[in-house]
Amino acid sequence: MPSRATAYGRLSVSVSVRRMASYPGDYDGPLELRYAPEVDGEPDAGEVVWAHVPFEEDPSRGKDRPVLVVGRDGRWVLGMQLTSQDHDRDAAQEERAGRYWVDIGVGGWDGARRPSEVRVNRVVRIDPETIRREGAVLDRARWDDVVAGHRTHPHAQVAGAPRTTTGPRRTPLTRLRDLFRRG
Repeated sequence: MPSRATAYGRLSVSVSVRRMASYPGDYDGPLELRYAPEVDGEPDAGEVVWAHVPFEEDPSRGKDRPVLVVGRDGRWVLGMQLTSQDHDRDAAQEERAGRYWVDIGVGGWDGARRPSEVRVNRVVRIDPETIRREGAVLDRARWDDVVAGHRTHPHAQVAGAPRTTTGPRRTPLTRLRDLFRRG
């Protein structure tokens, strides 16, 4: 079986495919968002780690990227993906596609020191064995910004909050109706 070299050793494609094939899907349950970083080699809420993130449209494929740890679901680490792409430039398009981002600035997770954003409405499950390294700890103020962004999104599930309808796409009319039902 072919393998690909990485900056951190060799990764067997067969192992990678086997792990991706067992991906249970993105997490859409309630989150208890508690800031609890401990630089101890274990992924804790508030830390940025590097891991394989499955593509939304095809979970059998993915990309190695920084992820903000937000909790646990059994054996799985829960996280929100980071990007250095500036989605403020195409905010309307991102909203139409159902993607919401919060700016968190620069941090130790990106060696090039590029400004980053966190996708607040997609929570991915990560096999803890596939996490390569801790990238940095997000400071409390930026953590609070991410939590606020997650709570304001229509699909957000926060412990103690009313459950909203989840799905890949929702129309503006559906979102407006849900706002009136909650308020």
